[in-house]
Amino acid sequence: MDILAQVLIVGLTILGLWKGAGWVVESASHIARKLGLSELVIGLTVVAVGTSAPEFAVSITAAIRGQADISVGNVVGSNIFNLGFILGGVALFGACATNRRMVLRDGGMLLGTGVLLVLFLYDEVLQWWEGAILAGMLLAYILFLFAQKEPLEEDIPRGSFSWWDVPKIVLGISTIIVSSHFLVQAASSIAEAAGVSQWLIGITIVAVGTSMPELATSFIAVVKGHHGISVGNLIGSDLFNLLGVLGLAAILRPLHVTSAAYENVVILAIFMVVVVVLMRTGFRISRTEGVILLLLTSVRWYLNIVM
Repeated sequence: MDILAQVLIVGLTILGLWKGAGWVVESASHIARKLGLSELVIGLTVVAVGTSAPEFAVSITAAIRGQADISVGNVVGSNIFNLGFILGGVALFGACATNRRMVLRDGGMLLGTGVLLVLFLYDEVLQWWEGAILAGMLLAYILFLFAQKEPLEEDIPRGSFSWWDVPKIVLGISTIIVSSHFLVQAASSIAEAAGVSQWLIGITIVAVGTSMPELATSFIAVVKGHHGISVGNLIGSDLFNLLGVLGLAAILRPLHVTSAAYENVVILAIFMVVVVVLMRTGFRISRTEGVILLLLTSVRWYLNIVM
């Protein structure tokens, strides 16, 4: 199959990931309400898992196939895309408000996760027990949020339960699984045909594709005038990707990465420091700071492509 056909498959699978995640979030939210669960529970579980489902499915599929560079590249690239392009782009529409608790608790958790990943991947392999620590940290973080009874910082899809929600959530999960399988397969074929590394494909094409739910959620928040929502949403999504997705992927199969992958993990950690510092300055991310995030991300992607 020629490279144009593979590119077409990538486009179709990205659309499948987006639609599948949307169906999962919407239907699962309706089902959760029917069962009497609170919006906090729905936001921390259903919506968070739903918007991160593409990264989860793609990274797990790649890990099982022994393609660690695509698995890690997808998560690293998605996080850079979330904090750079999406958050920076949202800030251009209006300053994104933060607060002291978000900076200290969520920003601190983000920084700690970045440092831990840099240490764990120093030997260019993420062992199963290191993955278990990451997954355990995510569980502890979620339990802490439940105990604190934090207010919801996520737009929950509205609507009432109907019989169609049950088959719809099954269809959504199936679409995500099938799409992730063919996306990884097509991305690998493109890398081989074009003579580029699987890491480059993972950190660019695959990363952008799996970030579509976060992009859609943030765009909807901007349209509704909830600029500040995006900061908490994107940080939460990134924590889920780094701790949950990479953690489980490593538990299933140790992730052996290249030196280029490790260098980008270090860059991601530095990038997260910049984001947290910008969150602290005036407890908002201004339009100017949004431009800075967009420029930094553009330079990082350019260097990834030309180097």
